[in-house]
Amino acid sequence: MLLPLSNVGRSGDDCQAVTSRVKLPDVKAAEARWLDEKEDLTWLALAGVMFGLPGALEAQLRSDAGLTLYEYLVMAALSQAPDWTRRMTELAELTNGSLPRLSQVVTKLGGQGWVRRRADPKDGRVTLAVLTKAGFRKLEESAPGHVETLRRLVFDPLTRTQVRQLFDILHRIKRGLDPAHTSVTTQAIDEHLATVRKRPR
Repeated sequence: MLLPLSNVGRSGDDCQAVTSRVKLPDVKAAEARWLDEKEDLTWLALAGVMFGLPGALEAQLRSDAGLTLYEYLVMAALSQAPDWTRRMTELAELTNGSLPRLSQVVTKLGGQGWVRRRADPKDGRVTLAVLTKAGFRKLEESAPGHVETLRRLVFDPLTRTQVRQLFDILHRIKRGLDPAHTSVTTQAIDEHLATVRKRPR
């Protein structure tokens, strides 16, 4: 359940009850930058998407492909890399997962013959994850249903203008989460934008 983040309609006692359960960065309740009504509604809508969308995407993948959403993301990330190969550390960052979680998933996918590990020939301390031909075929079989669900839930309700606006909004938020621009995803987005800007108009 989401804690209230606005100060609208709350007494001082109510605000104290809320903040007593949340560790704030040395900000007193009276000094907190509470959300206004429109911001509060926007946050609730965003949180609903963040919590609801992954479950809907996973339900389709489990039903139609026997994969979890994270397993699909791991295989998709490998399929987009040269030679279908990535460092485990890079793959964990790209899929927003911890190394222990990724290791468990790669072991599971390896048992199906879809992903394998090998040492990096340039650095034996580094472990690589490699998508196999069987894994690529599994991804090809699973992708159409996943993309259709993603399109139906995210893009069909939006106009092309709204899609561009959504990207701009999410890109701004992502840059705030990664101010140093060091994450693989931030760099990939920036590189893609730079390529698009160079195209003749």
